[in-house]
Amino acid sequence: MAGIIKVNQYQDFNGNTLFTSDGSGNLTTQEILYPAFEAYLSATQNVTSATATKVQFDTEVFDEGGVYDSSTNYRFTPTVAGKYYVYAGLQCYGSAFSSLERAHIQIYKNGSIIRDGWNDLQNNDGRFLSPCREATLPLTTSDYVEIYTIIENSSGTPQLYSAAGTEQGNYFGAYRIGS
Repeated sequence: MAGIIKVNQYQDFNGNTLFTSDGSGNLTTQEILYPAFEAYLSATQNVTSATATKVQFDTEVFDEGGVYDSSTNYRFTPTVAGKYYVYAGLQCYGSAFSSLERAHIQIYKNGSIIRDGWNDLQNNDGRFLSPCREATLPLTTSDYVEIYTIIENSSGTPQLYSAAGTEQGNYFGAYRIGS
């Protein structure tokens, strides 16, 4: 003989809801990948050659929890402490053919660099580089994360290239891992 338990909410010993049911068999679980966001650069951003420059990701694809500032500081500030997967990618462009030398992508936490990735061209033989970087970071609610770039260019003004928002090649995102 089998028993049936009918409940609509399961909680732990501290009264925290683990999951709920709507009575039709549909469960709602904890939002374990929350908060989360992804943003991209909607227009080309000029940078000074060989100078660390904050990337101004100004368009949000999504922002669960209101954790990304897309208009002033261009930074991610989690509202829930935990471990976060942070990722970013750039499309770096040399303004003149064969002028691009090296392109860095840097992840900063609280104003200090914690990850640096780069692509390098030998003998200035190109115009585009697309560095990407990711990190898994422990973050508190007072931490913040930003993306910087250094583009080394032999002539002209280097840029983070964007095709007027139709390409999202310059992107930045993060999500919480686990509960």
